[in-house]
Amino acid sequence: MTQTVDDLRNEIRQAVGRYERIESTAFTKEALTAICDAVDYDVDADDRPSKPQMRAGILWKIGVIDEDDPASAERPFRKAELESIAAALEDE
Repeated sequence: MTQTVDDLRNEIRQAVGRYERIESTAFTKEALTAICDAVDYDVDADDRPSKPQMRAGILWKIGVIDEDDPASAERPFRKAELESIAAALEDE
């Protein structure tokens, strides 16, 4: 059975030490920071990076996009991106 977007988000949350959510929600800044740490994207929490910057950095570090340009990650992750992130975290 294929995983839903919610299933993928929860799998990623658990892989980075965050808690599973019952309701369907996009990643919080705290969860994105944890994912950044897991994929070795250096994010300075004191600089208060934007969600698009963190999403772009994550996708760049796992090879989905060519540069960490926030303009390329203005929207929440799509299912294919979530699958790539989950696979990258599984390989860690």
